[in-house]
Amino acid sequence: MSLTKEIKVDKIEVLELGNVQVRTATVIKEDDVELSRSYSRHVVNPCWYNKSDSTWNDTDISGEDAEVQAICNAKWTDAVKTAYKTWHDANNG
Repeated sequence: MSLTKEIKVDKIEVLELGNVQVRTATVIKEDDVELSRSYSRHVVNPCWYNKSDSTWNDTDISGEDAEVQAICNAKWTDAVKTAYKTWHDANNG
């Protein structure tokens, strides 16, 4: 009897303002038969605002899955980052 735990990104969604939603599945198997599956989600924004020094910073994606990194690098143009900042400033003033 062999138990295994597999964690993998199984869904990536890109929203209009460049936010990337990532769903991760955790699968527990016994002898290659799935016993359970659970999900977690997180959102990766194109940039973030540092209130302490009033600056915008690019989001560090180095810890993300390679496919998530590739999508972020393709999607996060300067125009997308500007649109995100404009939206954020208008809604979090």
